[in-house]
Amino acid sequence: MSVRIAQQQEELAELIERYSCRDGVHKTAVPSLFFISESHASEPVYSVYKPSFCVIVQGEKEVLLAKERMRYSPADYLVASVNLPVAGQVIKASCDEPYLALKLEFTPSQVLEVLSDSDFQAGPKKHTERAMFVSKIEPALLDAVLRLAFLLDTPKDIPVLAPIFTKEILYRVLQGPHGRTLEQIAIEESYTYRIKDVIEHIMREFDRPLRTEELADIANMSVSSLHRHFKTVTAMSPIQFQKQLRLQEARRLLLTKSTDAADAAFRVGYESPSQFSREYSRMFGFPPKEDIKRLRGRSD
Repeated sequence: MSVRIAQQQEELAELIERYSCRDGVHKTAVPSLFFISESHASEPVYSVYKPSFCVIVQGEKEVLLAKERMRYSPADYLVASVNLPVAGQVIKASCDEPYLALKLEFTPSQVLEVLSDSDFQAGPKKHTERAMFVSKIEPALLDAVLRLAFLLDTPKDIPVLAPIFTKEILYRVLQGPHGRTLEQIAIEESYTYRIKDVIEHIMREFDRPLRTEELADIANMSVSSLHRHFKTVTAMSPIQFQKQLRLQEARRLLLTKSTDAADAAFRVGYESPSQFSREYSRMFGFPPKEDIKRLRGRSD
């Protein structure tokens, strides 16, 4: 890591610590910008990443997308260009040097605005890649991140300057080695754009049976083409994607509501409690009852 990047990371670390009084994810006054602080390494945390740009300024993290592990540190940034169910685990953190990171969520329309206002030549619509990637951070990109984050110190500037600095961050990512991956979510009729529509449908209807033909119609693809491109973008099949959404929601229900495993299973779309229990154990490492007892005990 260069001296300049190290200095930029130090400035960001001081800012994040100043605005994060405790461990957790903290929404900031800058729209769609979040600060994350963790003083200990964590177990995997299961969630759905929205389209977002993520930078670590201290510590390290590992993200599991299906069976693919992506590890990143202050030398890197991570981008998810569509909604993706993942497991994220902080693997390097301590009370003396907590894990510190920021996340900036964005929309396809914001990416399209950058493309429209620049000289980018759109890539081929048939170009499809994984919708999550890790890339090396560059000083110019970190400069834009610093400008956006430090708007917290001058709140009156946020409405005018935050959209400009967000646009610059997306522009720098689009200029980077994975720019083609990001641009595809904004190009209508690209395979990634059409898979994005399928993902949004599955997320709305995750508790209902999937009809592959209906998904293919949404994507305007054949069934075989849908499966191929969906797996390229998400690293999983539509059924596997739906299963992760169901199990994440079931776990949330078990943790936050007075419900048992059978009820949670039915509420997220399972017809067989025994199948639910098997798949839950496979994903989270413990049967539902044992897992929830363990998680509640850890938080006491």
